[in-house]
Amino acid sequence: MSMEKPMPIQCACIPVALLNHDICACARTGSGKTFAFLLPILERLTKKPSGTARSITRALVISPTRELAVQIFRVAEKLVSYCPKIRIQLAAGGLDLHTQEASLRLNPDLVIATPGRLIDHLSNAPNFNLQQIEYLVLDEADK
Repeated sequence: MSMEKPMPIQCACIPVALLNHDICACARTGSGKTFAFLLPILERLTKKPSGTARSITRALVISPTRELAVQIFRVAEKLVSYCPKIRIQLAAGGLDLHTQEASLRLNPDLVIATPGRLIDHLSNAPNFNLQQIEYLVLDEADK
């Protein structure tokens, strides 16, 4: 994961996101959108603690397909390796439901989910809720 200079979508979005403003952006596949939304979220989660002793989920990325969710999760895993206190979880179909539920009960800081699996977990996983969400990404919302 090397990057020599930021892509146009990153130059446009990251400074705005770091100011805590909402963003609606479109860019072609492979243009760096995932970094454009993950970097500011992880920076904010790292710099601004939750303010509570118990863990809460503060960021949610919703992706329309399992493949995209897994791809985003893999990028997030690499980025989080530089932020050891940030916990992330993937919630997508085709993966073990019970393992996901156990991880979601611990309220990871960032959840990357598909809509169907997110609904399953909200309905069936005790202690998992989105009441404290501060950052929401709707990936591929234009599709």
